[in-house]
Order: sequence, then structure tokens, then C-alpha cells
Amino acid sequence: MKRQLSVFLKGAGMGAADAVPGVSGGTIAFVTGIYEELIHTIKQFGPSAFVAWRRGGLALLATHLNLTFAIPLLLGIAASLVSVAHLVVWLMEEHPLLLNGFFFGLVAASAIVVSRHPADWKLWHLIPLVAGLLLAHGLPSLMPVITLLGSEALMLVVGGAIAISALLLPGVSGSFLLLTMGLYGTVMEGIRGFDLELLSIFAVGCLIGLFGFSRLLSWLLRDHRTATMQLLIGFIVGSLPVLWPWRELVRYQLGPQGQMIPLDYRYLTPGDYANLTGDAGLMLPVLATMLVGAVLVLGLAGYHRVSSSGKVAAGSKTALDKEDGSNA
Repeated sequence: MKRQLSVFLKGAGMGAADAVPGVSGGTIAFVTGIYEELIHTIKQFGPSAFVAWRRGGLALLATHLNLTFAIPLLLGIAASLVSVAHLVVWLMEEHPLLLNGFFFGLVAASAIVVSRHPADWKLWHLIPLVAGLLLAHGLPSLMPVITLLGSEALMLVVGGAIAISALLLPGVSGSFLLLTMGLYGTVMEGIRGFDLELLSIFAVGCLIGLFGFSRLLSWLLRDHRTATMQLLIGFIVGSLPVLWPWRELVRYQLGPQGQMIPLDYRYLTPGDYANLTGDAGLMLPVLATMLVGAVLVLGLAGYHRVSSSGKVAAGSKTALDKEDGSNA
């Protein structure tokens, strides 16, 4: 029960992060130590699940799908998305600097946490790191082409596939990509208004992206783990400019429903932001929220490290006890 509650809370953190344009639920999964289990669990939902059910019934199916992990995680994400959607929209409208500051600190600390070089790190691993940086920077500028599809239903399917794939990537925000596709407002209103028709169409795209992309990521993590981790670190670092609180929109286009789709920003100091907008720069409060976000991530990472060390030590002690018993 303790593990299920922990996974539920981590899922709630993922859902809260995914409600904010610029933040990825994958980053929260990464920091809280469930990222690889998440990817490998999603991969199990496919034809192999039917084979497991035929061979061992519901018991083997539940084990195959890792339902003791998947169910509390999904419940946490769903509960958070439904409950946090209203709060996030309000914070984005009323306190955007503080909200962006918090998540900037959170993501920056995440990059520090996951950037420790493993034992098999090589100089050539800089290539996927740089590739991740470039992709994180360039992806949003490619998203407005989705509006050329014309049909809103088709846009929702394609947008869902892309957004859910981004959810699985630390540092790449599915919400922000939806924003650049001109679909963020549509989807959030659908969630808040329980528009089942719209959400069903969006869910089809999500399922397509989820099953396809999870298999690719699972293979990469299994056969090319270090290079893949460097790519993911590049995504995380590359997402930081999107969260910089003091910025000015300098290039945008209008979506099919007249909504503004951001394409490029100019990054400012708090003083320049105040002079440009006439609003307070709130430097100290924003720095405080950055610190809170960073401390939260570093604390979670430290807790996970201690918890993992305790499990390893307990496992080693159990193995030694068994060995002593067999020798006796």
C-alpha cells in the first residue's frame, strides 16, 4: 500500500506538470525515479498482453502489465489533471512570473540531478546531448504546421499523438507543443467541461503515440542507455528558455480559431521586463519560487537515492542471511 500511495503521488506530480505549458510530466517521472519503469510498463500494453492473458489468466495479465504500478499512477495523473487544471489556468493568468519561476527552478535542478555521468560515459555521448538541445529548441517552431491539416478532428488526433509522446520525454512539454499547435485551449476546455466527444478523439491520438513511442524509448533505454540518457538531458536543458519568467513574445501566428500561437521570445532581465510591460519584475519573489522548485527536486532526488540504497542494502542482507543458512 505504501508503494501504491507513493506512485499515486508521483502520478499527481506528473499530471500537475503536464497541465503547465513548458513543463513535462516525464521530467517529474525522471526525478522521482520511475521513468524507466514507466516506459517499460507502457510498452507491455499491446499484443503481448493478450498472449499473457491466454497463458495465465488475469493473474499473469496483471503481472505482465505491472498494474500495481500502472493503476495508481494513472489515478494520480487523472486526479491531478482534473483538479489542477482550474488552478493552473488561474495561476497562468494571475501569477505567470511566479509559476514560471517555480517550474524553471524545478527543471533546472532536474537537469543537474540526471546529468551525472555514468561509468560508461564517452566523449561521443556529447552528440546525443547536443541533439537533444537542438530538438528541444526547434520542435515548437515546427508544430504550427499541424494547423494546415484543416480538420479539427484530425488535428486533435495528430496533436494527441505528438503531445503524449512529448509527455514521455523529460524536458519536452506536451502542453507547450499543444499551445504551439493551437490546441491547448481547446483540450483544456474539453477537460474542464468534460466534452466526451472531443476527449475521445484526442485520446485516439494519445493511444497511437503512446504505444508507438514507448516501444522506441524502451528499446533505446535497453540497448543504448547512456546515449539515450544524454539525449534526454539535452531535452531537459533545452526546455529551460521556454520557462524563463521574464520574456517578450516577438513572433507569433494566428491559429484556425484566431488564437495566438507563440513562435519566438526575447529573453529579458527583471528590470527590462518591468520597463517594457509596466508591471513589477518581482525579482525576489520569482527567485524564491525558483529556489522552492529546485529544493523540491533535489529533496526528492535525495530521498529516492537513500530509499534505493536502503533497498539494495536490505536485499544484500537477505542474500547473506540465506547464504549463511544454507552453509549451516
